[in-house]
Amino acid sequence: MKLPVQVLQWVISSVDSRATIEDIHRLPGSTSSDVYSVSLGIQGEIREYVLRRFTNRSWLEEEPDLAKHEAESLRIASKTRTNTPAIIAYDETGDICGISSVLMTKVEGEVDLLPGIKMDDWIDELAKTLAAIHTVEAAEFAWNYFSYNDIKTINIPKWSSQPLLWKKLLEIVRGQRPETKLCFIHRDYHPTNVLWKNGKISGVVDWVNACRGPAGIDVGHCRLNLARLYGIASADAFLTAYQSYGGSDFTYDPFWDLVSLVDGGPPEVYAGWPVFGVNDLTNDVIVERTDQFLISLMNRF
Repeated sequence: MKLPVQVLQWVISSVDSRATIEDIHRLPGSTSSDVYSVSLGIQGEIREYVLRRFTNRSWLEEEPDLAKHEAESLRIASKTRTNTPAIIAYDETGDICGISSVLMTKVEGEVDLLPGIKMDDWIDELAKTLAAIHTVEAAEFAWNYFSYNDIKTINIPKWSSQPLLWKKLLEIVRGQRPETKLCFIHRDYHPTNVLWKNGKISGVVDWVNACRGPAGIDVGHCRLNLARLYGIASADAFLTAYQSYGGSDFTYDPFWDLVSLVDGGPPEVYAGWPVFGVNDLTNDVIVERTDQFLISLMNRF
């Protein structure tokens, strides 16, 4: 894998001037930026790092501080009871690397979308790990939650078979937001951002969107992904498990699930799923499961 010489020099100088590049390869599943595994040799020892290069120009135009954001997110994430990458260095402007970049340590483990352990145990691990992340208040964190889409301008989607429920959904999410405790949230917590080893979660990655916000946003986003991947039962099992770990600090409100529904684009097979072995889904299946999720949520009101 070829990377510009100045990037390799930056990596080496950021870690150890005595280091040599032993291997570089693109990591599978990255959809919003180029992510590389970098192996460095340092006095006979091999150390593993991850280099993210923010190649999505439109994303950078909207959020020019992405590299700094991820670096600071990783610093806060280190306070959680979760294994996360450690920040090594970042080039916010791209003056050194040509493109805004972040260098971090590599976390052991693999994405596991076809769990070899019992599904209930797999879901329980997901919930327990997220609840641990949410124990960090992060009152000093500079990035705060915001909706990716302008809720005021969203229309009833043509792909859905439930236009009346969508009309009601939009009325709800355009209303007053429920009061809720704020905490450190990952903001993109779903199965392809979680690494596993020996049947246990070994780490959580992709912290570039982390912020201070409602825990329900993380719960809702993960529930939506689980509903699309496996069905409503898995999404509900995750909620039950999370509630058991969140305790009195968490009060479930389906409002945040609804916000998660309107916060993305049209439902489709996420590009990362086939990369990790899920090849039996179609866009039609995802649309159907999304509507089923909507129905289940509206039944809670």
